Amino acid sequence: MNKKNNESNKKNRTNKKNPNENNKQIPKVDSSSKPDKGYLFLVKNPSSNEISICAWDSIIYPGTHVVAPTRYGLDIGVVIGSPSSKAEKYNCGSPYIKGACSFGKYVGFDEEDKYICGFLDEKNKIIFQENDKEEILGEIDFVETPVEDLKLPENEEFDDSSCWDSRYKKPEEVNLTGNVLWIDRLASREDFSVYYKNIIREQEAMVVCREKIKNHKLNMKLVTAHFLLEEAKVLFFFTADDRVDFRDLVKDLVSVFKLRIELRQIGVRDESRVLGGLAVCGRDFCCHCITDKMNPVTIKMAKEQNLSLNSTKISGPCGRLLCCLSYEYDFYTEEKLNFPPEGSRLRLGKDLLKIIEVNILSKKITLLSKDGGLIFIPRKHLNFSSDNNRWEITKEFQQEFLSN
Repeated sequence: MNKKNNESNKKNRTNKKNPNENNKQIPKVDSSSKPDKGYLFLVKNPSSNEISICAWDSIIYPGTHVVAPTRYGLDIGVVIGSPSSKAEKYNCGSPYIKGACSFGKYVGFDEEDKYICGFLDEKNKIIFQENDKEEILGEIDFVETPVEDLKLPENEEFDDSSCWDSRYKKPEEVNLTGNVLWIDRLASREDFSVYYKNIIREQEAMVVCREKIKNHKLNMKLVTAHFLLEEAKVLFFFTADDRVDFRDLVKDLVSVFKLRIELRQIGVRDESRVLGGLAVCGRDFCCHCITDKMNPVTIKMAKEQNLSLNSTKISGPCGRLLCCLSYEYDFYTEEKLNFPPEGSRLRLGKDLLKIIEVNILSKKITLLSKDGGLIFIPRKHLNFSSDNNRWEITKEFQQEFLSN
């Protein structure tokens, strides 16, 4: 009897279904099963705004939605280009182009393109079908820009080198070695349906989590919530000045969502990167639309570029120094090697005058005279004497200046 009972218990345990069995887990990609050659693409995750390099066995174009691995699990991503395109030099092209590409011809959408762009019907409405029910999510208007409306000045040559269609180059097939991330698949209708439903669930999860944080009196600011595409897990991102003990909060959230809960603390710069917004220049945050790398920015970069050290002018909405301060820092550093250093002295006539400013844009230096006046000297009148190992003002400028 005991043997029969043990055998029956084993059968019951093996036949018992795991409640999370239907939830797909992240597949472990076996690199040995993948081809040795493929194409590399930059894939951007819209929820975390992170960019990763992934491989695929055929060419896919920017704007294609895929299901790709992230550091949190499989999720929806958008192909934004290839890694080889980042090293190319950008040419500004024609200054008369207005908008994304005024020269682009409208070629229309075929049936396959409509599904790729969001499953449009004949009235350009986004629809999803589930259980024989259609759900209308919105309407898209396609605007055609006629080429005939573009007027160029006389003797102006047509230059479309900066347009996407002219600049885009198909990626080349390369040999893949090492641990390469592979795109799991192209996003399907079902993937989009789950993705848009998760967006609604995330809004509801934000309300619940904020209420729980308030009940536990935790000193933390909830930034965003995210449901993964193929895993029974919800991520909550928050900012806080100090470490937060959120163990009781996690227990309450598990009891509500019946899912695996992860709370991740991020910095204020990461908050701006995830949420996005408009910067002081009127464009999107650099960390949100250009790059996902948080390079260090120091006050020395502002000083090197002769910028005002007013914190309100050189700080972003996140309260940290502007990311764009680092963009031209290398250029200023290299260009200033062609000028005498600021703070050094130059001999003008019989006087040694101090350099108080070096302006690489106007290619002039500013000297402070003994009577408190300012003397501006162009770069072309400065020479470095290798014999004396110092910078000197040309004799022509000195004669002209002293004669006046």
